[in-house]
Parts: sequence; C-alpha cells; structure tokens
Amino acid sequence: MTTGTNELKNGSIVTVKGVKKAYGKVQALKGVNLELQSGKVLGLLGPNGAGKTTLIRIMTTLLKPDEGEVSISGFDVVRNAQAVRSIIGLTGQYAAVDEELTGQENLHMVGRLYHLDRDTIRRRARELIERFSLTQAAHRTVKTYSGGMRRRLDVAASLLMSPRVLFLDEPTSGLDLRSRIEVWNMIHELVADGTTVLLTTQYLEEADQLADTICVIHYGEIVARGTSGELKAQSGGDVLQITVADRSQLGKAREAISLLAAKEPQVEPVLGQINLPAANGTRVLVDAVRALDDNNIEIEDIVLRRPTLDDVFLALTGEKVGEEESL
Repeated sequence: MTTGTNELKNGSIVTVKGVKKAYGKVQALKGVNLELQSGKVLGLLGPNGAGKTTLIRIMTTLLKPDEGEVSISGFDVVRNAQAVRSIIGLTGQYAAVDEELTGQENLHMVGRLYHLDRDTIRRRARELIERFSLTQAAHRTVKTYSGGMRRRLDVAASLLMSPRVLFLDEPTSGLDLRSRIEVWNMIHELVADGTTVLLTTQYLEEADQLADTICVIHYGEIVARGTSGELKAQSGGDVLQITVADRSQLGKAREAISLLAAKEPQVEPVLGQINLPAANGTRVLVDAVRALDDNNIEIEDIVLRRPTLDDVFLALTGEKVGEEESL
C-alpha cells in the first residue's frame, strides 16, 4: 500500500494536530490533538454536542477544518483527499443502505460507486456476506433485516475497498443489547485481522469493551486520554453506592456522608441512590453506615464497586453524558 511521505515512524497511522472548527459563534472543535496507532482501536468518548461527529467528518474528508491539519497514512485530508478516501472506510450513526435492495445488491451498488470491476465486486461481496453472517439473508430486501443485520451490512459496505483505517461513528446507536454485542464481536474480529479503528461513542461500556486507548472529548476539547484503567484511576478509586429506603431522605443522607470523601457525593433521585468516591473503600463504607445510622436513615442497599467510565466522565467534566445537539 502506497503511503504519503510524512507517515510517522512511531506506529501512528492517523495524526490530528490543532484542529479547530466553528459553526458561526459555536466552537465545535477547539484545537484537538490526537494520534491513532496502527492496528489499534481508539475510542472517542463524549456526549452529543461534544464535537465527535464534526471531528469524524474532518478526518474522513467530508468537512474542512478552520485551522489545524489531519493526516492519514501520511496523506493530508485536505490536500490529498482522494488518496485518503482510497484507504479509509466510514460507517455513520445511521445505516446507509437501500431498504428496497437486497443485501447483496447493496454491496454490488457500493462496488460500482467505487468503480471496482465486476469480478472484484462479486468476490468481495461474497466474502463480506459470509464474514458478517448474512448468507441466509443475502437475497432478502434490507427492509426485512433487523437493526443488527442492517448495521453489519453497513459495515460490510464500508469494508468493500479493504480500508486500512475504519471510522465508526456511534455504530451501535439505537440498537438493542443483543445487536450491540453482535457489532462489538464484529469489531474485535476486524482488529484481529489488522484493521485500525477509530470509534466514537457515548456508550461508556462500549469504549471500555473495545478501545485500546480512550480520548474523552468535552465541548470540543480533549480533556483526558489513556487506557480504561488509567482513566478510571483518575476518578478517585472505588465508588460507594448507597440506596436509601425512603427517597425523601436523599438530601439528609447526602449531607450525612458529604465529609467522608474529598469529592462531593452525587445523587440519583429517580433511583434513590448516592454515589460517593471512596479512595479508602472499606473505611468509607464503615463510616458511611455509621453516619447514616446516627441520622436514622434506613439503607436499602449499599455496595462498594469499581469505577465505571461514567464516573470518569463525571469526575473529569462535572457532568454526565448529556442530551445536547450533535456537532
């Protein structure tokens, strides 16, 4: 595979330097820097509105940055857009397949759009249909497919050109748990075969399951990066999760345990729960039980658990994954 002249020697196949993008007065990206190592999965984690999709559009030549540069396999995504398109694949948030065509017809159509010869189209379509367990459904119209099957077909289409780098923009958005697990397994198989993947997601457990490295993006800025374990360590260690029997006592319970840790406890009113960072887990557990008992607050459940990436995002940004407008 031909590469550009500036491909990094440290194993990075994708580099992003100082990328900025604004929509009017809204700063979608504020100088993003990141690298993606060849043969690895980079998880870009953040809520809607964080800038994930804008960054993906720039990296895949669909949008030009206001400032900064992106190179893939040494090719600049603005100056060498055509070369970049020949070595990448993209699967967006929604399956880009024609419901009135069969699965096989969809793949053949994509092959023609890529100007592949007929023999190559037939061979690659057959390989991908078999690989993604769509053989029995290959001659059915896509409107009869389940959500998971449509997503597998969509990813198969993005692999028709055997891309070196695959961009997956929230690939399991809207899927049920079973279909999400199907897609997770598929991504594991792709990486095992040498494909490099950049995955954007707001599903915290998805980044935990799939990514070698995670970058947390918030309001257009990378606020943290590292492995799942490294990011979890930044949240302050274990988390004490307390469920009170009487929801009306949540405020009183929060006040009773607020001095037991360096960070403020977080209240989940609907669940009747309080989450308290607990660096010294067992000690905090004992002290919390004593404090709640002293205040006549009945505990329905109490558990000491390892931090999730939800706790990480909250610790880093002061917010949970939100419902903001996509950027």
